[in-house]
Amino acid sequence: MTPPESQGQGIAAEPPAPPAVSFCVLAKRADFLKAASARRQGIGGLLLQARDRADGSPQVRIGFTASKKIGNAVLRNRAKRRLRALAREALFPVARLGWDYVLVARPAETVTRAHADLKADLAEALRSVHRVRP
Repeated sequence: MTPPESQGQGIAAEPPAPPAVSFCVLAKRADFLKAASARRQGIGGLLLQARDRADGSPQVRIGFTASKKIGNAVLRNRAKRRLRALAREALFPVARLGWDYVLVARPAETVTRAHADLKADLAEALRSVHRVRP
């Protein structure tokens, strides 16, 4: 039996290009504290904290917080999952290079609020945080 001609092994000829913007998750407490002391905007089902690192890095970092005020571990994890999904949809396309963002869950609101409303809240919070201040 002869192998079929012009069929590869399913490997692409060129690897996909890496994204122009690099995202990573905040892990150190010091980074969360720095973001908490910078710009913040609470609206509807979440609180957005944002900080310009001003280091010229093409990296956007993001963190998620859900305190025990949210409820038990199941509710805290649900709130963080919803915030991560929201960040993938609404934050990543408009995030600014060199900024740290922290999404903080709000008690009862983050878990129960409709996804479309959370998305609108995040868009409004981003506009407010990035507004030029005199």
